Amino acid sequence: MRSLRLPVVLLLLTLASGCALIDQYFLPPAEDTAQELYEAGMDAMNGKEYVDAQGYFNKLKDRFPFSPYALKAELALGDAYYLDDQFMQAREAYKEFEALHPTNENIPYVLFQIGNSNYRLFKSIDRRQENIKEGLEYYYRLRESYPNTQYAEAAQELIAKSRRILAEHEIYMADFFWRTDQYGPAWHRYQYVVENFSDIPDLRDYARRRAEYSYFEYQKTLSEDERMRIQGSWKLWLKKWL
Repeated sequence: MRSLRLPVVLLLLTLASGCALIDQYFLPPAEDTAQELYEAGMDAMNGKEYVDAQGYFNKLKDRFPFSPYALKAELALGDAYYLDDQFMQAREAYKEFEALHPTNENIPYVLFQIGNSNYRLFKSIDRRQENIKEGLEYYYRLRESYPNTQYAEAAQELIAKSRRILAEHEIYMADFFWRTDQYGPAWHRYQYVVENFSDIPDLRDYARRRAEYSYFEYQKTLSEDERMRIQGSWKLWLKKWL
């Protein structure tokens, strides 16, 4: 009997290992859990491997949309894009989080990051500043809705910087019209700066001086009726700012 046991045991072991090999090659591997994907994404973030982190978080969102880890992954995905300098993708990820979870405790941070993503998309003064304008809207929302948060306090400086960018863009355009002797458009642009950016004194004063000169040059191109029509409102405006 003992002599028979050894061959039988060896046969059973061979069959077991064979089944294991079959499972390894022909059965699908076990999928990662939501927790494992989230932890892998955070490990990648900590290692500054942001592209890998984006992959893990996106996979988690797709496979486990109702998991508590999916909510964490949605927010972390925005951070992974932001830290990777992919600011457009970051902005959209944060916006998606806000749309899906408008009452979440992280909304002040999300609003701040949407503003920051727009701010970081700034390229140069001569371009349209739609991103800066949108960023300001989110900073204002943050300040008004969550005034006592650290993010509202941090947004104050960025609001000032963003407003200066908008004012400088308007002056850039006004100066262009000035240099090309288009005094009517120049006057309107300078006026806009004076009326809307009084919190930036150096640019306001520069724009006011240029607005005065542009107005008088612009008058030379008008008919008598046109001059009379705008003269009254201009004198009131000028008196207001003197």
